[in-house]
Amino acid sequence: MSKRMFASTQFQPKEFVFNRENKFEEERIIAKYPIGCQASALLPLLDLAQRQHGGWLPEIAIRYVAGLLDVSEVRAFEVASFYTMFNLSPRGKFLVQLCRTTPCWLRGSDELREACAGHLGIKFDETTSDGVFTLVEVECLGACVNAPMIQINDDYYEDLDPKRIVELLDSLKAGVSVNIGSQNPCRRFSESAAGLTTLTDT
Repeated sequence: MSKRMFASTQFQPKEFVFNRENKFEEERIIAKYPIGCQASALLPLLDLAQRQHGGWLPEIAIRYVAGLLDVSEVRAFEVASFYTMFNLSPRGKFLVQLCRTTPCWLRGSDELREACAGHLGIKFDETTSDGVFTLVEVECLGACVNAPMIQINDDYYEDLDPKRIVELLDSLKAGVSVNIGSQNPCRRFSESAAGLTTLTDT
């Protein structure tokens, strides 16, 4: 699992505010919640702050969001440090999250782990020297039927093998468009790897 530690002070910016575009988005998000329940916007606003700040949440951004919603800073820090979707230290352009839960492990996540780390030349919880990739291990991402899989930024890549994962990484680095979802051309939606085995008449 990825370490849940805040970045050291050398990486922490001195100030943070939403830019003009995200200020409008902030207002749109808060407006979804009834008066008196604006604190419910904490997660989406933390996510918005993380996206604005290049994929990670500095402490000042957490305090900023807490102030917008009149939520205690402690509460905001608890939320940010609990959910692994929030990154508390700088990340690469592509955050590669390798699922290590049982279904992925049974279908070859150990081989994917070795392929990723070996190809990128980094260990888990590290970022490549060019700042392109950060590699982390995570628990179940909910795509067990198409295991093994990884999540890169917001996208899922499923039915992977070591060769295909290296191709994906190279394509992303080169700026080449890649197909998200299953990487098995024979897979149709979430059928089993053997294809449709029940309800064959429908």
